[in-house]
Amino acid sequence: MDTQLRGRVALVTGASSGIGAATARAYGREGARVALTYRSNREKALQVASDVEAEGGEAITVRLDLEDLSTVEHAVTAITNHWGGIDVLVANAVRWSSAGPPDPSVRFEDVPLQEWQTMIIANLVGAAAQARAVLPGMRERTWGRIVLISSGIAEEGLPGPGPYGTAKSGLHGLARSLAWEAGRDGILVNVVAPGFTLTESRPPVPRAVADALTSNIPTRRLSAADDVARLVVFLGSGANGNLTGEVVREGSSAARAPRLMP
Repeated sequence: MDTQLRGRVALVTGASSGIGAATARAYGREGARVALTYRSNREKALQVASDVEAEGGEAITVRLDLEDLSTVEHAVTAITNHWGGIDVLVANAVRWSSAGPPDPSVRFEDVPLQEWQTMIIANLVGAAAQARAVLPGMRERTWGRIVLISSGIAEEGLPGPGPYGTAKSGLHGLARSLAWEAGRDGILVNVVAPGFTLTESRPPVPRAVADALTSNIPTRRLSAADDVARLVVFLGSGANGNLTGEVVREGSSAARAPRLMP
């Protein structure tokens, strides 16, 4: 399969670890020029950039903070000045709540409204800001691919507060709107919704939890970050000729966390 990515510029946000890092490396294997963004851990981002180059690509690192949307424009400008444009956007950067990933023990009404505002601006408006910044260049070249990284939680839900899942579900509507609005200019926009994914930064999963999760997955295994990355590379490549406006549910998204709860 010819991905037509050699020499193309791919911006992968939130690429210092996890799915973002695996995706950056995967684009490197296709010979792409990869711009990786990080918020605070520049050293990790530099290591991933080194990995990308070892895989056969080129790489640069740029800071981007979803809580300061002006950094989105600054990052896109820096990458465009360096390489002349951006062909692929993988909007993977995420802002967790101040307490970390969703906590099922927290009641909905106990989440401050400020937390809702922060989460939705960062994770939904932040993704829109990334797309908005790269679209003019893609329109000019009449070619572009945008992949928004959502979560199985957006559709399946999770016990506890809802700002994260609400923001992620908004990406599905964003992709549909962008697909219609940008398709005539050769730009394809899709969503990938990973489920429970094994990454290098995730603590080991207890056997009982892993068994409960995999019992709901047809392949009976949890996905690794590389599984998600390969899907993202396809959608964000020339091998994807006309698939747009869709939500692609990666295999582990069948592992419904609510079923583990009493």
